[in-house]
Amino acid sequence: MQDLAAWKPLIGALLLPPVPWLVLVLVGARLILPRRNLGFFLLLLGVVGLWMGSCTGTATWLQNNVLRPPPALLGEAQDRLAASARAYAQQVALAQRQGKALPQPTVGIMVLGAGLVPRSPEYGVTDLTHFFAERLRYGVWLSRLTGWPLGVTGGVGWGQKGVQDGPAEAEVAGRVAQQAYGLPLRWVEKDSADTRGNAAGAVTLLADQGVTEIVLVTDAFHMPRSRRAFEQAAASWAARAGKPVPVITPAPTKFWGRDANPALEWIPSGAGMVNVRLLCHEWLGMLAGS
Repeated sequence: MQDLAAWKPLIGALLLPPVPWLVLVLVGARLILPRRNLGFFLLLLGVVGLWMGSCTGTATWLQNNVLRPPPALLGEAQDRLAASARAYAQQVALAQRQGKALPQPTVGIMVLGAGLVPRSPEYGVTDLTHFFAERLRYGVWLSRLTGWPLGVTGGVGWGQKGVQDGPAEAEVAGRVAQQAYGLPLRWVEKDSADTRGNAAGAVTLLADQGVTEIVLVTDAFHMPRSRRAFEQAAASWAARAGKPVPVITPAPTKFWGRDANPALEWIPSGAGMVNVRLLCHEWLGMLAGS
């Protein structure tokens, strides 16, 4: 299975836009002379696909109507987490006064890794991608807001295995969290290579230490697949351990919204192409059960 998983980045690159649309354009151009109508239809379909697949409006529509991520963690959910954290802090203070062993936290905030920038020129060390940096920033903010400890899950992805030498994603995130935010990570899961591995490793790590609720932090477009993976991992852990299933609370970040100028949403752009590609990647992952 690992040999097959190593091909996932290449297979995904071939199946995701803009490659299918470019193939249609090439096939259509080739068929223009021998089969004019079919060739013209495929050529037109490819061009329309390239156009729509490069619009931020398409990405926003797919996010809201196909993937349908859960809403942001706000209001009552934040208040509940903060209240339970205050109660836990009181338990810790009481145990310290009495000289007893400190209780383990029952809630953990877990940030999903999102890749690394090898040897970042400006820092001179391996850094986080902008997706990863945004997730970590939100995780730190949420940890400080609620009072619950923070962890990161992420090893070396399949696309980097055998190519990238150096620390795992979670290790780099731990360094950044300490240096940039002054917040040490409580949990570092560094052996996983994809979302399913993130879920299995993180759930086992936290649940084995008594965590009964995991607050899951990732991008909004990535949340539906990640949530499913974590809920499946939580159910599997509970079946093995003979204990209640840990609760997975989604805390998505970086929602894509409408452009200030609606007309610009339907003009092709680099951002639109990237976002549509990311959404298609998630959709294929949902279909494949990964």
